[in-house]
Formats: sequence, structure tokens, C-alpha cells
Amino acid sequence: MVWETLGSALVGLAIAYAAARRFPGRLGDQRLVLATGPVAGLLGGLICRVVLGPGHLPVALLAAVGVAAAMVSLLFGDDSRPGAVRRPGPARPSASYGPR
Repeated sequence: MVWETLGSALVGLAIAYAAARRFPGRLGDQRLVLATGPVAGLLGGLICRVVLGPGHLPVALLAAVGVAAAMVSLLFGDDSRPGAVRRPGPARPSASYGPR
């Protein structure tokens, strides 16, 4: 159980670190990202352990990877670059209520 827990936390931390290094401008505070990864990995490992029971280390680590990647991806913003210009989308036609 200790190895499963430690492995899940390390997998989550590795995903968070990789995301923080790869997309530094699109993620928020780096401390939040690095804290979310291990917690999400532990959550994924715990869910897998509750569902499958003990003794399924590879599956638990795979679940930790999935949950950690999903939780870290929720931290992505639109485009948080300073000075980024937002262009308006295409013009929408006005509502027509029939002949006048």
C-alpha cells in the first residue's frame, strides 16, 4: 500500500512538473500546479484501490496518471499572455421577428 501511494503521488508530481515546464504561460501559479498533481494522483490511486482492491499496482498508477492529467488540464487558461489582444468573433445577425 505504501508503494502504491508513493507511486501515485510521484506520478502526479511528474505530470504537474512536466505541464509547468511545458506550458508556463498558460497555467496559473506554479505552486498550485505542483500541488494539484500529487493530490490528483493520490485521488486516482485511491479510487482505483477502492474499486479494484489491493494488488493492482499498474492499474492504480494508470488511474493516477489519468486523474492527475485531467485535474492539471483544468488549470489551463485561455491565453494568459500579458498584452494579448483579443479579437472579436464574427458578427452575429440581428434577431428577426418577422415582416414589418
